[in-house]
Amino acid sequence: MKEPRFLTDGMLGKLTRWLRMLGQDVEYTTAMADETLILEAKKTSRILLTRDIQLFQRAMTRGAEALLIEGMDEAENLADLATRFRFRLQINLKTSRCSKCNTQIRSVRKDRIIDRIPEKTSTYYNEFWECPNCKQVYWQGAHWKRIEKTLRDARKALKK
Repeated sequence: MKEPRFLTDGMLGKLTRWLRMLGQDVEYTTAMADETLILEAKKTSRILLTRDIQLFQRAMTRGAEALLIEGMDEAENLADLATRFRFRLQINLKTSRCSKCNTQIRSVRKDRIIDRIPEKTSTYYNEFWECPNCKQVYWQGAHWKRIEKTLRDARKALKK
């Protein structure tokens, strides 16, 4: 099965970041008109994800692959997408993408990014990842517990 590629509208910024962390290829836009989104989804063979029922219906009638996002929270949405498109609800930092620009991140030595991270971060953490495109730096900081909890909740939702 071919890896899905997604296009998300302006309502789904948070879901976009989650999917990118999970290694999914997701283009995100806040500036495209509905018709342009539909054309872009068709032209680039991406699945249009939206909460906008009218956009979803128009996309389907115009032959674009689309999915209406209806979950109450991120865990529910991630579980639904993981079931439908068969991806794991597990972050693999070898395949994760930059949450800002969608480029695959790569491991980077601390001494290469030390001037771009908080001093306390450099004291407590030794593993870092960087986006080769936008230079965003990532590490498994205090927020990692919240990320893992959301993914645990999503995995539980799979079993319902």
